[in-house]
Formats: sequence, structure tokens, C-alpha cells
Amino acid sequence: MEALTHDRRVLAKVRALFPAFDHARIERALNRIIPLYGTTMHPFMNMTYLDHVQNCADMVMEFCPDEDAIVACLLQHTLSVHGMTVEDLEEEFGKTVRELVSSIHLLFYLNINDRRRSIDDLKLMLISVSEDVRVVLIKLCTRAYVLENLDRVRKEHRLRACREALQLFAPVAARLGIYTLKHRIEYAAFPVVYPSDAERISEQLLRLHREHGKFLEQATTEIDSALRIEHVKVRVEGREKHPYSIFQKMRMKGVTSVEDIHDLFAIRVIVPTEADCYQALGLLHKIATPLSHRFKDYISFPKPNGYQSLHTCLIRIPGVPPNIKMEVQIRTEAMHRAAEYGIAAHWGYKEGRGVVRQAMSSLQLKSILDRQQIVPLGSSAKDQDPLDRIGLVDHMYVLTPRGDIIELPDGSTPLDFAFMIHSDIGLSFKAARVNGMIVPISHKLENGDVVEIITHKQPRPTLSWIEEVRTSSAKSKLKNYFAMQDRARLVTLGRDMLNAELRTRHLSVLDNDLRLLKTFDGVPLSMHEREDLLVKIGLKSIRTSTIFKHLDVPTEVVRKLPSKRPERTSRKQHIIEIVGGPTMPVRFAKCCNADVAGKKTDIVGFVTRTGDVSVHKKTCRMMKNANKERMVEVRWN
Repeated sequence: MEALTHDRRVLAKVRALFPAFDHARIERALNRIIPLYGTTMHPFMNMTYLDHVQNCADMVMEFCPDEDAIVACLLQHTLSVHGMTVEDLEEEFGKTVRELVSSIHLLFYLNINDRRRSIDDLKLMLISVSEDVRVVLIKLCTRAYVLENLDRVRKEHRLRACREALQLFAPVAARLGIYTLKHRIEYAAFPVVYPSDAERISEQLLRLHREHGKFLEQATTEIDSALRIEHVKVRVEGREKHPYSIFQKMRMKGVTSVEDIHDLFAIRVIVPTEADCYQALGLLHKIATPLSHRFKDYISFPKPNGYQSLHTCLIRIPGVPPNIKMEVQIRTEAMHRAAEYGIAAHWGYKEGRGVVRQAMSSLQLKSILDRQQIVPLGSSAKDQDPLDRIGLVDHMYVLTPRGDIIELPDGSTPLDFAFMIHSDIGLSFKAARVNGMIVPISHKLENGDVVEIITHKQPRPTLSWIEEVRTSSAKSKLKNYFAMQDRARLVTLGRDMLNAELRTRHLSVLDNDLRLLKTFDGVPLSMHEREDLLVKIGLKSIRTSTIFKHLDVPTEVVRKLPSKRPERTSRKQHIIEIVGGPTMPVRFAKCCNADVAGKKTDIVGFVTRTGDVSVHKKTCRMMKNANKERMVEVRWN
């Protein structure tokens, strides 16, 4: 009954805040998770999954999300408890919810303990996986809720959660302009990660307040009165810089006192229109003294993340000690919402009495991020903030059944995934389960998919796999395997393909020494390397039509063949037949005199390095230790 009461409270809040939503759909999601989550405990917190998602939904609702975001927030652990499949999610709640839940599920495994990845890589992953801004917002709200309830987080997980917050989640929130969540995350995490620094800054701020009193409140009152006298409709707020921001600024500037920070205190002046911003700026410069070179016009020249305000730094503000510098930010209501909520402020608009919300599309999110990809003149790609590189490469992230994150290029297949795990798994690939369902080898993976590979006991690749894989590493591993395992056949196949091209050009076919291939781009090739070249032709890694520009073929050596005269066939070709194989040059080995033994003698063929077949008696001692894979069946014709 307690769970049901809590459910009704959440539903009541949705009805009050979002009257235009399909409340029956929200209720259906709530009714679905009650039996699924049950009393299952959250892996890091001393609470159930059921309590966790509902408390997170409360925080998400502060950002006026759309209906799908609230449903996805409630269903975010359904894949973890194996209560629903992605197909179930799509069937019951639609494709959008399925994509949101799948991405949130993937990000659940994102943490700084993944030693294979740097923090910069993890930042890129967080945004790259979150093609929809709702995924980022739900993840950030979830992390902020965890940090604000650290007493309910198990002790062994607290420090790690706070480190992740400062190094990974807060920077992403800042980059997307969601400063409300950035500050909440930093405020909770800073004292845990840097306890001594947090205590030192707190003591300095306390001493400053004792010395100067509550001047911030008095300054806001004075500015409010001065602007209203001039008939400017205004709302004035005062704020003190957050402790972690102070810590970062002090470390960057190499100072030890909070009084050396210029923007330690700030006043926000919020007015109705853009014109009022500039009018308020002029009035403020009359009642206080502006500092030179400290004025910034972010209205005419917005920051890359869309932030807009006028910034000025003032001293001698009425009611403020004369040695205290104070930053003043002047903005409209719309600019203020954008400054607090960043890209989350793009989510909706009011229409009539109800609130109709539109989620930002992945295209809008990409557009905002793309505006931040300008590399300063003279800097290199490695100097960029990792978040500036978003969009330069299209990658996705999928999971192993154990929860390991695997990065793949867009369009990758289960076979690419298998080779990324290990070459042996790729070569022994039999089938794949994606989110619990068997899929074909050509299936295109998506962000958040859970992929399981089923293997044969022994490798069984086919040449057609080369066309199925997307990653160059998988293609390379397949080609190397075939080159090693099927070298004799590929040498023969490459020889036949190149000879066919030579004939179309009316040129001499390859001789036993492969003299046509003696150099490649001017570099001499050994016999083994010439065969390697034929292997690549057999694998279609090199096209026969383009190979001639790499070869050194003197014109006086090249002999044109008569166009109508058929190629002479040797007597050996007539009396020996290669069973089930292409026509190849044949010679009798001298070690066992197979040619004089008579047709009653059992014989075997051996493909030599020069591409012809050497015929031996089956009892020949040379065949005892020969490579079985290079033996071919031959018979007397």
C-alpha cells in the first residue's frame, strides 16, 4: 500500500503540472513497474528501484519535460531487472520510449573505473550515446538525486560517485548550459572529494561575511530601487559563487584567498526586453563605478552554448564595502531561463492554460553541439576540449551481457562486435542474440543494444563475411585468416585472375618465377612476397585492373600473344587430371618417378609455391611431412 500511495502522489504531480499529458499512459507505466521492480534494491543505494525512479522523476519534472521523458524515467531500470525487453518497451510505450530507456540503460554502465578509457573519452561517450537531450537530462537528474542523498548511498560507493560527478557529469552539464544541475552536483560532491579545500574555502567565506555583514542583500535592494525609480520593470537576485567554482578559479589563478576572485559575488538583473538590458546597464554605470576591460556583451555575441547576458564588474555599489568587486549580469526572462536550464530550456512553450512540451530532437542537439566545434587559430585537434570533437565521428556504444561497453562505428553488425571482443570469437561466429533475440549476421546494431555471441567450437568463416563487416579491423582479421589458412588456393586463384587480366590485354601470362611481380612500386619482392601479392588479388584486396601501375614491366619484355592461337597444353596436362579444381600447370616429381610408375600407381598432387602441381606417388616419403592443406586430388586421365 505504501508503494501505491507514492505512485498516486507522482501521478497527482503530473496531473497538476502537465494537464495536457496522457495521464492514463503515465499511470500505465507506474502500474507496470510496481510488480517488475517490487522490492529489488538499487545496486548502489539503500532504497528500492521503485523509490529511486519515482524520486528521480520528481527532479526531472522541475525541467518541464515531455510525456515520453517521464515515462522513460520511470521505466529506466526495466532492462536491468530483465522485466521487459526492448521489443516490449516499443510495443507498449512506443519507439521513442524504447530508444530513451535503451540509452539510459547503457549509460548506467558508464563510470570512471573503466581503466581502458580516459575521462575525455567518457565525456564523449556520454553525449554520443545521448542523441536525444532527454537522455542527458534524465541521467544528470539521476546523478544529482544520488549526490543529494549521499547518506543513502552505500559507503563504498560514495567517493567514486562524487569523483564521477565532478570529472564527468558536471562538465557535461556545464557544456550543455544546464547550470542548475551543474551547481547542485558540484555542491554535493565537492566536500567529499576535496574535504580540506572545501573546509578552507568555507572558513574564508564565513570570515568575509563576519567582517562585512550581509551586504549582498543590501546591494540587491539598492539596485532594485534605483532601476524602479527610472521606471524599469526589474527583478534583482544576488548570488555567491559556489564553493567548487571558487576552488577551480583559485587553483587556475594560483591564489589562496577568496577575496582575489573578481566574480565571487554577483547580482542578476532580470528585465522584460533586450532594450531594457542596455538601459539598465547605463543606469548601473551611473550609480556605481565600472571596472575597465571587465564589460562583456554576450547578447550581441552569445557564447557557443547559446548563453546571453550583459556582464559588467562594479565597485562602490551603494550598500557594498568599497573594496568589494561585484559582477552584475543583466538579462531578460528568456535569457535567464536559458542560462539556468541550458538546452533543457528549449523543451517547450506555454499554450493557453495547459503546458505543451516538445522534446528537443537529436538534430537540434547536434546543432547546438556543432556550434562548439570551432578550433581556435593555431591550435590542433589534440588541444581541443573533448566535447568539441562531438559529431566529427559517428560512433555508437553497445553492451556485452556482463555490462562491458563496446564502441563501434555506426552501421556495425554483430560480426563487427564479435571481432571487437576477440579475433577467435569473430572467426568462430555462429549466431548473435541482440536484446535476447536471434538476429541475422547483417543486422545493424543500435546504441544501447545488449549483444551476445554464439560460437562454433572451431573457426568457420566464409569469404562472404568480408562484405558483411563494417570495421576495417574485422575485414583485416578475416583476410589475414584466409591468407594463412587457404594460401595455396588463394595463390592459384590470384594467379588465374591476374592471368585472365593479362590475356585481355594480350600480354604474356605469369611464368613459374612470377617475374612480372618482381618489383612493386619500385621495391624488389621476394618469391614469398610475390605470392602474398597473388593472395591479395585472390582476396580481392587488390584489383587486377589497377595493379599494373605499381609494376615495373619493361616494354621490350612484354610479348603480345596471338589473339586467335590457343595456348599449347603439355602432354602432362593430358594424362593427369586435377579432381574438382581449376586447370593448373602439372609436373612429375623426380623424387619418386611417378611418371614412369604406370597408371596403376596411386598418385597425389602437391601445390608448390610457384603455383603448379607436383605429382608424387602416395607412398613417396616426401609426402609424409608435407602440408596436408596444400595437397590436391589428382588421377590418371
